Amino acid sequence: MSLTVTALSRKVSSKSSNVAAALVPPEKERGAFGVEREGDAVDCIVVGAGIAGAALAYALGKDSRRVLLIERDCSEPDRIVGELLQPGGYLKLVELGMKDCVDEIEAQRVHGYALFKDGRDAKVGYPLKGRSEDVAGRSFHHGRFVQRLRQKADSLHTVKLVEGTVLSLIEGDGIVKGVRYRVKKEDGVQVVEAYAPITFVCDGYSSNLRKNLCTPKVDVPSHFVGLILENCQLPYSNFGHVVLANPSPILFYPISNTEIRCLVDCPKEVMQSVRSGKMAHHLINNVAPQLPVQLRDSFIAAASDTTKIRSMENKIMPAVPIPKPGALLLGDAFNMRHPLTGGGMTVALSDVVLLRDMLRPVVSFQDQAAVCSYLQAFYTRRKPVASTINTLAGALYRVFCASPDVAMTEMTQACFDYLSLGGVFSSGPVALLSGLNPRPLSLVAHFFAVAFFGVGRLLLRYPSPKNFWVAFRLVKGAASIIFPIIQAEGVVQMFFPWIMTLFYRSPLHV
Repeated sequence: MSLTVTALSRKVSSKSSNVAAALVPPEKERGAFGVEREGDAVDCIVVGAGIAGAALAYALGKDSRRVLLIERDCSEPDRIVGELLQPGGYLKLVELGMKDCVDEIEAQRVHGYALFKDGRDAKVGYPLKGRSEDVAGRSFHHGRFVQRLRQKADSLHTVKLVEGTVLSLIEGDGIVKGVRYRVKKEDGVQVVEAYAPITFVCDGYSSNLRKNLCTPKVDVPSHFVGLILENCQLPYSNFGHVVLANPSPILFYPISNTEIRCLVDCPKEVMQSVRSGKMAHHLINNVAPQLPVQLRDSFIAAASDTTKIRSMENKIMPAVPIPKPGALLLGDAFNMRHPLTGGGMTVALSDVVLLRDMLRPVVSFQDQAAVCSYLQAFYTRRKPVASTINTLAGALYRVFCASPDVAMTEMTQACFDYLSLGGVFSSGPVALLSGLNPRPLSLVAHFFAVAFFGVGRLLLRYPSPKNFWVAFRLVKGAASIIFPIIQAEGVVQMFFPWIMTLFYRSPLHV
């Protein structure tokens, strides 16, 4: 890997030797950007140099915006998610001019998914016909990818990367004017105030700033328990693997030339303590027997080392923004979905591309009220893509989880059999999941096609009164899964954004 933690930290230090010097508010005289002295002017501040933050800083820096990028910890992050970039997300990376960020990190090409259920399997590929050869999913170590993004952003002279912990937003008269952050110095810790016309908050999954800019309604339906299987071969190389197990799905995908990531979804009621060894016992005795034979020995070996078992909460949070002049939320700080489908990075990069394109005609961010009014269109224009991926993630998770309800068991089996048919029956849903064709109406059509496919299987097999009742509950159950998710996303914004006046906001008045 070309960028080491030490190299990045050294570069941050050299570019920001006078980091403790506070940037002065906009109304005061400011020097030219790049001069290491008090009063350096910036056009915007980006809080957080993760997927969204680093990509946004690079996109704005390429457009000659002067960017202050503040990251709490510039060392390589170590996470068990954010490791699978869908083809749609890769295309957004290409649009941003950052496709080389998946180079030199042992990123593995992913061409689709293999599904396993009750001894049967089905392989569904991404619909990539007619696209260039480099278009595919990519899977990798999350930290390596993030470091490449940071390196790319930090390579621009218009971007200043600073290591510091943002403590709060600086507000006055209902306007966000900058941030207050803490930096470590040789003689201790110092608090710095930085000012800019607009602040982009991208501080991630555990954001402590989002409460000022949105109405956070966070749900935690389950945890992911992560393992790394070493020197193991997947049944289908270069494919993600989904095992429809009891009580919930299990994922496998390669993250390097020799490592395979395994994520075991554990609903609240089955989550066990990792430290006590109860989780290892659960994995070995309850999970391993449900896995394909080729993976069991490596899985048991990985689960036996309790020091290497990781866990994290799976958070779901619809985007409910509170527009405020001078600030905008982005990434996981703004919107989260179940990570089962690996759609988070695709949504984040899609948002960055949209935001970059919307900001290009804006000459200056100084009129904060006007910029805020214009950027309300961003929340509407992002909906078709983001809401499709969010809804699919939530719906698939519910369908793939085991249930004592016969109707929901039939729905799970119908989904597996529907995808196994191939052709449009697999390419359509996978195009949605991959971000290649994120259309809300297509999502609803395929979801209910699965439900009615299940009804057909039931009634053609044996059209008894009992099966009619199960069929009715199957359709009702499908509706109860998808409609609440759509309602939370916003029906009009998701399906008919063009009828909203916000959709047509123009930058001409900015």
